[in-house]
Amino acid sequence: MTMTRSPRSARRRTALGSALATVILLSGCGAEVGTDAKASAKTTVKRCGEQVEYTIPKRAVAYEGGSADKLFSLGLVDHVHGYVMPPANPPVEESPWAGDYAKVKMLSKDLLNKELVVEAKSDFVLAGWNSGFKDERGITPEILDKLGIQSYMHAESCFNYPGHPEKHTPFEALYTDLERLGKIFQVEDKADEVVGGLKKRVEAVKAKAPKGDPVPVFLYDSGTDQPFTAGNQVPPNDIIRTAGGRNVFDGLDQRWTQVNWEAVAKSEPEVIMILDYGDLPAEKKIDFLRKSPHTKGLPAVEKGNFFILDYNEGISGPRNIDGLEKFAKYLGELKS
Repeated sequence: MTMTRSPRSARRRTALGSALATVILLSGCGAEVGTDAKASAKTTVKRCGEQVEYTIPKRAVAYEGGSADKLFSLGLVDHVHGYVMPPANPPVEESPWAGDYAKVKMLSKDLLNKELVVEAKSDFVLAGWNSGFKDERGITPEILDKLGIQSYMHAESCFNYPGHPEKHTPFEALYTDLERLGKIFQVEDKADEVVGGLKKRVEAVKAKAPKGDPVPVFLYDSGTDQPFTAGNQVPPNDIIRTAGGRNVFDGLDQRWTQVNWEAVAKSEPEVIMILDYGDLPAEKKIDFLRKSPHTKGLPAVEKGNFFILDYNEGISGPRNIDGLEKFAKYLGELKS
């Protein structure tokens, strides 16, 4: 907008405008300094059993859906540079946070590696121990520390992390991750809100869980000669238990582990929970179980009691609670 003024008024306005501009500029600088101060401020958070100092990440890289979902559930899409999604993971379009996935880069459809992280100029990597981070692949928190790249490991995976182990029940590990990530990214209030919502949903399932003896449930991950299943340190154990079932291998103080078919037969599962991979679909696993001499006589197989658990409902992430609610509904209908 143009305004006509006398020369004197114009000079006075110019002087006043300059003074105001100086104030605004200084105020702006002050706000910027405040933002920079927050961004550079260090927060000490546990990474497994180790106390680690973090600054707010700006170019986070997440490995698998569980990691990315945790960040997106906290509203951190602007802090995420990209994700690595191996073939086992179902399409990201199926995620409740599909819109957030679309805003960041898909960096690889393979496994996590150091070169990828460095090339992405990442300042933070989120993954699990032996799932993402692994000595044999040359990418560990210690290696990234030396490169000046921050990292955080899922608390659920700290169970067998050498040097700094930490043990949580799977759902508690999920809450712990969200709370710790909230501190790292300085969004504690959002983390409290998200965790509170998840806990309410879990309590609602507990309140409706069927009474009496829990239904014996066998989780089938993969394997023909010997089955790969869930011990008591991974999310399906809490999903089964909270819904009113019993993981037949809940006595194994392990994460994902190998057993034998004789032990499965002896456990006489009434339900078989199938972990559905993107590259190893549930239908093929069910077909194998129906035909294998080891399993075709199991009560669950004879009755056709198969429950399909999505991969991202079975690995540590907010979708664990989606899987819990679905399985609780299935058990309720089975026992009604």
